[in-house]
Amino acid sequence: MLSTNLPLVVILGPTAVGKTEIAIQLAERLGGEIVSADSRLFYRGMDIGTAKPTPAERKRVPHHLIDVADPDEIWSLTVFQEAAHQAIAGIHSRGQLPLLVGGTGQYLRAVIEGWQVPQTAPDSQWRAALESWAAEVGAQGLHARLSSLDSQAALGIDYRNMRRTMRALEVILRTGRRFSELRGRGGSPYRTLLLGLTRPRSELYARIDNRIEEMLATGLLAEVQVLLKEGYSPNLPTLSAIGYQEMIAYLDGKITLEEAVAAMKRRTRQFVRRQANWFKASDPEIRWSQVGPETVEDLQTKIRDWM
Repeated sequence: MLSTNLPLVVILGPTAVGKTEIAIQLAERLGGEIVSADSRLFYRGMDIGTAKPTPAERKRVPHHLIDVADPDEIWSLTVFQEAAHQAIAGIHSRGQLPLLVGGTGQYLRAVIEGWQVPQTAPDSQWRAALESWAAEVGAQGLHARLSSLDSQAALGIDYRNMRRTMRALEVILRTGRRFSELRGRGGSPYRTLLLGLTRPRSELYARIDNRIEEMLATGLLAEVQVLLKEGYSPNLPTLSAIGYQEMIAYLDGKITLEEAVAAMKRRTRQFVRRQANWFKASDPEIRWSQVGPETVEDLQTKIRDWM
């Protein structure tokens, strides 16, 4: 993919750091539109558990790639990448500034680095064999095997996401090459400014705890019950997301509500640590800012100077 001089501002950072509100304020001030790079926000009906921007927030500035699929549809990295490029092109055509916002490192990198995602078509025989193996060794055993073959690919995949783990293993076993090596980079198609948001770890964890308590208070359990009533299988990859898996386990009587909440908090902290593997504090391309009262003003100045 050829590089262009078309600008793209990227707002990145861990879960609960405050990306949504800061990105909206920047878009309002700079004539921008937001392209979501959070893989959890694709799916309709999954609002509370994903901390999706509210309808009121989405009215303030245009948002793209939110509520674009049903929970039983799988938006692959390739599908997202193409949709993101189309959304960004549309924003440029309107003379607006695109802001790519999210915490899913793999999805952000695929867009800003022009990844050429492996096009190996799924093979039903390989997939059946891997599913049979997974039934024997479990999700953790499957992920451990991926880690031994391609530790870099394993870092970007939660062991609970067996679909992605099996896909990576399938590509490795069929091609004889590491999945991470096949993920070629065509160079950035944009002139990018990467702005990272951070908070002290104790503050971030407190915000995570508060967010989870608020999810429960505003109806997360009811949201999960509606999804199940609508016929969505509790075994869908989308419903293995943090919050949904725990609420399903609670509804099944496998754990108490207190245990479900504790598991949500624990898994979210683990997710934050995985996010840090994609965007390191030492990365010279990222301009990091600790979130505070002057953050929006400071970032607005950085963007205007860069433009």
